[in-house]
Amino acid sequence: MHPQTSAQHHHEVASPPDPRRWRALGVLAVAQFMLILDITVVTVALPDIGSDLALSRAATTWVITAYTLLFGGLMIFGGRAADLFGARRMAMIGLAVFTGSSLLAGFAVNAPLLIGGRIGQGIGAALLSPAAMSIVTTTFHGAERNKALGVWGALGGTGAAVGVLAGGLLTAGPGWEWIFFVNVPVGIMLLAAMTKVVPDQPAQRGRSIDVAGAMLVTAAAGAAIYGLINAGDDGWTDSATLVPLAAAVIVGTGFLAYQRRARDPLLDPRLLVRRPVAAGAVLMFVATGLLITGFFLGSFYLQQAQGNSALVTGLLFVPVALGTIIGAHNAGHFIGRLGYRLVGVLGLTVAAAGAAIPAVWHSTPALIIGLSVAAAGQGATIVTATTTALANVEHSQAGVTSGLVNTFHEVGAAFGVSVISTIAAVSLRTLGADPSGFTNAFITSALVAAVIAVAAAAFIPAGKPPAGMRVSAH
Repeated sequence: MHPQTSAQHHHEVASPPDPRRWRALGVLAVAQFMLILDITVVTVALPDIGSDLALSRAATTWVITAYTLLFGGLMIFGGRAADLFGARRMAMIGLAVFTGSSLLAGFAVNAPLLIGGRIGQGIGAALLSPAAMSIVTTTFHGAERNKALGVWGALGGTGAAVGVLAGGLLTAGPGWEWIFFVNVPVGIMLLAAMTKVVPDQPAQRGRSIDVAGAMLVTAAAGAAIYGLINAGDDGWTDSATLVPLAAAVIVGTGFLAYQRRARDPLLDPRLLVRRPVAAGAVLMFVATGLLITGFFLGSFYLQQAQGNSALVTGLLFVPVALGTIIGAHNAGHFIGRLGYRLVGVLGLTVAAAGAAIPAVWHSTPALIIGLSVAAAGQGATIVTATTTALANVEHSQAGVTSGLVNTFHEVGAAFGVSVISTIAAVSLRTLGADPSGFTNAFITSALVAAVIAVAAAAFIPAGKPPAGMRVSAH
């Protein structure tokens, strides 16, 4: 995660490239692909999972949020662990935890076992993903690094596309358990390959790892999500909602205070005071939250309110996933011509217009068209978020800034799903018999995107990225 000194960098450039580097990229890319796929693959299977295990609305929501919360909340911690103990070692530990937890989730017979498996998957993902990215950025140099990062950036959109299709195929075929079981043989093969083709990375001595900071920030986010989910059943003024939300504020404030005085903090709070970084974090949080909630809402709407099967739902979602890819792929070109601010505003405006379509017209075609349009805007906004945050950051801060933005990517998904599940609670509880919750949720998504679009005209800095800059969409 942390760049080497100038002397080290020149030494690395002068040394011959590792002959295993492209095979290593292939192995790490497949591993990262699994982590991304495991967000959208579950959304298509959720109605079947909820029915088979008799999950409550809250438990069904936690199946998504437990994974993204731990993935995002511990991502910077995972990056620091890779620095301290070696990137390959942490990548392999993370993959082993993810694979074992996938097996647990597949065998789950109740909510605690399933959510426990998802928590384990999130922890494994948080250890694996930043370590894998660190290996890629230190193994490749010059033009090859840009090519490698291009492959890495393409994983986000393709992972979403394959995820929805695989979720439908596996749920309709051998059963929803196989969306988790399929990770096990793949994970074992990747672990074996990592020992042979992934180069070892030297550990950085003299640094410490902020375990307390990681626990505090994850606990704060978890308490907030717990309160937001409870609001759908108990109401916004009930103690089951207010106490966790108050605890989240207290613990979050404690985290920021602790980071200011920690010797080697997980996150320097001053980083978020920088306008480009703060703007990128907000854009990432909102855009990812809207994107994943679209898949979450759409899956229940298509299967419960419209009576489609999991397979048909997966197929119907393919244009939505492709919309994300198209928006993300073209965003870099438009940012180079129009600048961060205008592309960010336009992306959110398109997202608002797309979400408004299923709020006004209640049908399967309207939903797919609306979500596909929204996804194009959201994909463009996600790339704008990363570009805005990283374009002018110092080289020594690039790793931690990238980790911060990716943290907001995952945590935004967790918060988005928890809020939208509460707003759509009546529809989720009645299995789509009362569609008013779905309508209110789509209206909320449209309003949030529109409000942030207006605000983005003020908070996104003007300017364009440096020539030749390449960023990852995830």
